Amino acid sequence: QVQLVESGGGLVQPGGSLRLSCAASGNGFSNYRMGWYRQAQGKQREWVATIASGGTTNYAMYPDSVKGRFIASRDNAKNTVYLQMNSLKPEDTAVYYCNAAYRNYDYWGQGTQVTVSS
Repeated sequence: QVQLVESGGGLVQPGGSLRLSCAASGNGFSNYRMGWYRQAQGKQREWVATIASGGTTNYAMYPDSVKGRFIASRDNAKNTVYLQMNSLKPEDTAVYYCNAAYRNYDYWGQGTQVTVSS
């Protein structure tokens, strides 16, 4: 069993930055492929980033909508993943969720609200 707790959301002006964190409890964190997703009001959940499992890699993938602006990373020693969000736009406004996946296991956090507005 893995529990995920996101933090770091808030209100930011367009062009600003935020860093989200996702702290995981439980064993085997490095085995989990970690992901970030978001869901804007009235829309479907959208993939934002995936960070590969493993002990030494921070290889990550992104959709075109955030590529070059968002950076995902993980610290296996702290059982934590991060999402550095730069050059934020109003359309980035959403609840951001952390996901942990390994074999048949799939866990979600409760989400953290990010609002980009002037």
